Amino acid sequence: MADRMTQTDIVNHMADKTGLKKSEAKDFFNELADLATSEVKKNGEFTIPGFGKLVKAERKAREGRNPATGKPIKIPAKTTVKFRVGKAMKDAVGK
Repeated sequence: MADRMTQTDIVNHMADKTGLKKSEAKDFFNELADLATSEVKKNGEFTIPGFGKLVKAERKAREGRNPATGKPIKIPAKTTVKFRVGKAMKDAVGK
């Protein structure tokens, strides 16, 4: 199996393919991340065309176990983000 691409590898690849400078490609990814964050906070979801959707999800409080001691612990409710893979990506990768 090939090594996974690092952030630098991805930025370099996109700069080469689009003709952007590496700093411009990195700025694009940073801006995309900022946009996704603000949209998920505001609207509860953000669609990344060709990939899928980031969705804000509420986790209920629940009881868990301390793995070291086995004692029950209370896990508080929290807000998290889930990623739902789009159909086009599922179909493309599943082939």
